Amino acid sequence: MSPQGESGGIEAAAIALGRPATHGGAPRPAAAGAQARKPWAVALSAVAPGLGSMAIGRIARGAWILGAWAIALATAVLSRDDVAAAWGSGRPDARIALVTLALTLAGVWAWGIWDAAVAATRPRKRTGLSQWRIAARIFSRNRLAMVGLAVMVLLYWGALLAPFLAPYDPNAQGNIVLERYLSPSADHLLGTDKFGRDIWSRVLYGARISLTIGFLAVAISITLGTIVGAVAGYFRGRVDTLIARFIDMLLSIPRLILILVVVAIFQPSIWIVIVVLGLTGWEGSARIVRGQFLQLREQEFVQASRALGYSDGRIILRHILPNTLAPIIVIATLNIGNTILLEAALSFLGLGVQPPTPSWGSMVADGREAMITAWWISTFPGLAIVATVVSFNLLGDGLRDALDPRLRT
Repeated sequence: MSPQGESGGIEAAAIALGRPATHGGAPRPAAAGAQARKPWAVALSAVAPGLGSMAIGRIARGAWILGAWAIALATAVLSRDDVAAAWGSGRPDARIALVTLALTLAGVWAWGIWDAAVAATRPRKRTGLSQWRIAARIFSRNRLAMVGLAVMVLLYWGALLAPFLAPYDPNAQGNIVLERYLSPSADHLLGTDKFGRDIWSRVLYGARISLTIGFLAVAISITLGTIVGAVAGYFRGRVDTLIARFIDMLLSIPRLILILVVVAIFQPSIWIVIVVLGLTGWEGSARIVRGQFLQLREQEFVQASRALGYSDGRIILRHILPNTLAPIIVIATLNIGNTILLEAALSFLGLGVQPPTPSWGSMVADGREAMITAWWISTFPGLAIVATVVSFNLLGDGLRDALDPRLRT
């Protein structure tokens, strides 16, 4: 055997065994992109997560980790009295906030150590990547999408930690004579309303209502739309025709009018709003899933599944549905922002969540009588709605660009 052939055989055997190839008895250097593990960087991240990553050149990743750690630690320190009394208070929301804060601190700390100890020393893999890994890399390069993701995470995190972040009870009325219509100050960061209630506290607790309604309503609509679209697209024929005509009929009715009629019939509550928004917003996702199924059911892998005798349910759930997840994720993300905006409109009209439960839409409505003298009552909840909707739209656009192969550059 020639020396070249012997060397190639050694390299192939070493790759198969997962060991470094040798040539002439000496190990070959590590692949490009791999770094030696630095114990001091791990120790630095154990003290302050993110600093170790920044010290070895991972500036952006380290900055994200350090920023998350600083925010979580500052929240724990500034709210230490509420944190200490949270578990013994017996309030479910306070206990959820305590668990969320503890998991955040532990997760960020572990992330910082892992990034300095493992991720930084692992060679960057450029071949054999899955489609989801490629999409994640493309998404991480989209700055606007990352901003939308960061804002969305902060919104949900702040909603869960509302008992620690809110300085006052959102429904507690102060001295109406002395504390109504107070402008933003150190005591009340965003001012007070006509009943002397703190706007900052109500915005935080209102985030829990708006974000919960948006998430659960979209979960209902996406689930229903996926089921209906999958059945119509896979079975085709009369089933597809009947479902398609039913969807066309529902789309011909203005959604807002249909929601107003249903909500007016029943007593408005958070659960009625969630169910109504979920059951009236599934038509668009059903059409998208139907189109995907019509296209995928003719592919070779589906024909092979039928030839092997697989049942229709298995073909739908195991073979076709996973290939439609990308558009489903994108439309779900975009629909959350639209649903939050629609819920705010219902609350503004008095048909959403009822007082005194804080909701961004109802808070905007409360301040319309004093837009000139007390502009902060409507302005800050309105800005919260705008920031939330924009962040979800940016996130949805970024996911669409990352998950659609035709839009990848």
